[in-house]
Amino acid sequence: MQRAKRNDRLDGFRLVAAALVVAIHTSPLTSWNENADFFLTRVLARIAVPFFLMVTGQFVASGCRKETDPRVMRYVKKAALLYGISILLYLPIGIYAGHYKNLSVTAWLRMLLFDGTFYHLWYFPACMTGILLIVLLGKLLNKRQTMAVAVILYLAGLGGDSYYGLTEMVPVLSDAYQLLFSLFSYTRNGIFMAPLFFLFGEWTAERNMDDRRVLWAGLGVSFLAMTEEAFLLRHFKLQRHDSMYLLLPVVMFFLYRLLLTGEKQSAPAAGNRRWAVSAVVLSTWVYILHPAMIVVLRGAAKVSGIGLLTENSFVHYIAVLALSVLAAWIPALFLHRSRKENKRNAAQPDDREPHDRKPDRQKPDPETTFSSGRAWLELDRSALHHNVRMLREKLPDSCRLMPAIKADAYGHGAVYVAKELQKAGVDAFCVACAKEGIRLRRQGIQGMILVLGYTHPEQFAWLEQYHLTQTVIDYAYARQLNEYGKTVHVHIGVDTGMHRIGIRSEQLEQIFAIYEMEHLAVDGLFTHLSASDTMSAEGQSYTKEQSEAFYHLISQIKAHGYPCPAVHLQASYGVLNYPELAGDYARIGIALYGVLSTKEDTCRWSGSLKPVLSFKARIATVRTLYQGESAGYGMQYTAKQDMRIATLAVGYADGLPRALSLGVGSVLIHGHRAPVIGRICMDQTIVDISGIPQVQAGEEAVLIGRCGDMEISVCDIAAQAGTIANEILSRMGSRLERVLV
Repeated sequence: MQRAKRNDRLDGFRLVAAALVVAIHTSPLTSWNENADFFLTRVLARIAVPFFLMVTGQFVASGCRKETDPRVMRYVKKAALLYGISILLYLPIGIYAGHYKNLSVTAWLRMLLFDGTFYHLWYFPACMTGILLIVLLGKLLNKRQTMAVAVILYLAGLGGDSYYGLTEMVPVLSDAYQLLFSLFSYTRNGIFMAPLFFLFGEWTAERNMDDRRVLWAGLGVSFLAMTEEAFLLRHFKLQRHDSMYLLLPVVMFFLYRLLLTGEKQSAPAAGNRRWAVSAVVLSTWVYILHPAMIVVLRGAAKVSGIGLLTENSFVHYIAVLALSVLAAWIPALFLHRSRKENKRNAAQPDDREPHDRKPDRQKPDPETTFSSGRAWLELDRSALHHNVRMLREKLPDSCRLMPAIKADAYGHGAVYVAKELQKAGVDAFCVACAKEGIRLRRQGIQGMILVLGYTHPEQFAWLEQYHLTQTVIDYAYARQLNEYGKTVHVHIGVDTGMHRIGIRSEQLEQIFAIYEMEHLAVDGLFTHLSASDTMSAEGQSYTKEQSEAFYHLISQIKAHGYPCPAVHLQASYGVLNYPELAGDYARIGIALYGVLSTKEDTCRWSGSLKPVLSFKARIATVRTLYQGESAGYGMQYTAKQDMRIATLAVGYADGLPRALSLGVGSVLIHGHRAPVIGRICMDQTIVDISGIPQVQAGEEAVLIGRCGDMEISVCDIAAQAGTIANEILSRMGSRLERVLV
């Protein structure tokens, strides 16, 4: 790039773009206003990556159509070198954070080739992949056709990014994108995003459009339109990610032409070369190093006790940016001295949030295996995402979901569910015990994980090691946590009438004392509405009393100068029946999975919630039971006539209630009911298939779910077993396979 004519505006804007990338990963305005921060980090800052790609395109992409042009391979080699250095730099941090545990060879290849080995490193493989794709297209197509293919790819990428909510509504498209997401985590990569902006940089630089008034007007109108696009997509919750907007290429055209227009371009004199080298190297290394500076700053704040460095988002941003610039000067000085004029267009950075990194490509385990053997659960991803959207719509924008994925996500598979929820933008979870939280962390789940129950003092180290937030279940327990001697992040449980755990809401002094404990960081307070599942007059009155007691306590805490970073009191029934009581989080549980505790409640919300789980088993054998013969343990069933029976490879150890024995329960085969005969065994169940023709071994039986025109719901099973749906789901055996559908 130094051998080409230079433009100081482009070089200067590199540093602006790098600062915007740092803003994306630090959210400078969250302490002030969420909408303002969304505008800064999800709208304005989204011009950074396309700018870097367009600069590369202007000086490198034209060489893609010349097989002898050395610029292309020189660029790929430099990008690969920077990527390799970055991988080594962040490998210790990733290992410490547990990002690389239990990864298969396929998962490693996916990270290296598409996702990046750390959350901000996807840009480098995207640059290499994008350039090589253009080289391939350039050999097969002319310039105009190559651009057309790049546009089509970008539009396809939009469907997996900001417009994912629309494509998800079309089953064929949804299935296609899910197939793509099995190959890489996002469509903003070297296939769908990079090629267009590489070519666009070259194409824009060739346009003759020097009227700066027209360019400014075009930039203003297109940017306002893109801002409206972004907020509308956010309002309707359509975004899976937000790196690609329909109007982003239009904005970048006007911006890039403005940077190219109105200033004399110059040959690479010595002063210009030094400025160019500084801009290229500084912007590159600010990008590479700033996540490390975030880690350094958090550690420094913890050691020094200067909470302002991390608690105030704007101060945090300025500090990270300053440290990143200072750190970037070291490689900048070294490279400037050792490499004089060989600084073309080293790969530039991007815009990926820490919580967007997808460490969810682990080696398959028994809960996420994608085959159906003896007995299995089918999990409907689209139903889960539908329920998330529905529950969000019930709540104000200020209230975020904190799904309860305890008891293995109510039997659905906690790791699988958590990963799907992270794809939907959920970044807070609650579990029953520390071991459940540890399991999620070891599988790469990011965000806050709140332990709702008791953690033994001998296990307090786990809370620190795995960054778990612990519930304060009473005052004595708070003292035990504090005596551990290291900082523990906690939410204070408040007893407003459930009388299960928590400090009574009237015991203000105990709560104030917890705030004063040296080693407890109070991140929130919560209570539980014990009668929110009923809309009776008595239930409504009691719920009102509980909520008033809770919010009165919160007002007293604030009046005494203590912070209340997050408050939450809603669970599934509370969200559905009392959405106006929403706090900062809603601990949705059973409703997330598309059912409620009873059939009556589930039917009332059947138009809004979709069941996620189906329970199926394989037919092991089919045989004749002759008149007078008995089947099963205890001779509890005797055939009154010759009949056909089938043995299913499922039993009460898999979660099928034994109370469904002796004809109480049934299963669905070929769209017909097959009653259970005899006692349900630990691993097998016998059913009557006399009225069902052509049943064969190896076929499937539906225990929960739909088969033909018939359906057995989990609430049906619960009613037959004399319990609630929550218990049936949470007792689903760990040996059941969880199969994605």
